[in-house]
Amino acid sequence: MTSQPEPSQPDTSAPETSQSDAAAPDASAPDASAPASAAAPRLPMRRPLSFVRRSNRLKPSYQRTWDAALGDELLDIPHGERDTSVAEGFRIDWAAEFGRSAPIIVEIGSGSGEAVAHAAAANPETDFLAIEVYKPGAAQLVSRLRREGLRNVRVAVANAPEVLDQLFSPGEVAEVWIFFPDPWHKKKHNKRRLIDAGFLEKIARVLPEGGVFRLATDWSGYAVQMREVLSASPQFSNPHAGERAGEDSSLTQVRLYDLDAQSMGKEPQPLSLEEARDDDGGWAPRFSGRAQTDFETKALNVGRKIFDLTFIRRSAENL
Repeated sequence: MTSQPEPSQPDTSAPETSQSDAAAPDASAPDASAPASAAAPRLPMRRPLSFVRRSNRLKPSYQRTWDAALGDELLDIPHGERDTSVAEGFRIDWAAEFGRSAPIIVEIGSGSGEAVAHAAAANPETDFLAIEVYKPGAAQLVSRLRREGLRNVRVAVANAPEVLDQLFSPGEVAEVWIFFPDPWHKKKHNKRRLIDAGFLEKIARVLPEGGVFRLATDWSGYAVQMREVLSASPQFSNPHAGERAGEDSSLTQVRLYDLDAQSMGKEPQPLSLEEARDDDGGWAPRFSGRAQTDFETKALNVGRKIFDLTFIRRSAENL
């Protein structure tokens, strides 16, 4: 989760946008220039949100694409209390939407759609839902889908937790992908990260037994949090437990040379090999179905390491 700017992928110069550190005002907020008496009351923030909003203004060419695609590639989702929420009671019959019954893969934070478009082209027998709240990114994705003639992708501009809760029945999704979510790398902002125990419940609900949850990040601290939260969940198992540990772990290399700091132009504070050593491992090999986007290339070019994780939904008997 994204060409820039895209709220769902990592920013190598600032905390990922995978959502950016500086959020634009929510579209539902009152106009700050209006008199206080005329301003609408601000709605309370609801957790969890899967994003931070930026300016959603579309340039004319993207607005035309948006208008043409609404109700087709771009889902026409009625809003609830916010312009990214899903109205209570709204449902989608996915077999009717795609005109067939096929496995559905959900990508959260698709940005301009490099990864999901590549996957859809390579897997025409599979249907994809791309969730992206940043309208210019979603418009770029829709334009790409139309240009490439990809009919097996739909785009939802909505808050991902609400999409999972309201638009899918239990076990209806074959896989969920979250690639390069906003790392919120400052310690005081860590609590805003998307991947936590509560969000895992939503992922687990829509996946069947054997369903796959794939993640990737270029921020070592977030990679560790993802690994810890998922490993602690009784609903998921790691098919790569113990793999790529010790000196074979990218985490060991990041800690040993403080590559995260170096990539940001900061003074590194490397650890000793004993302190840096990651004996837990559990990292997945790079997912071959994940295209290397421009965003990932930028991260690699400044010396960051990519961490892949794959977890499998356990059967009810094994919980």
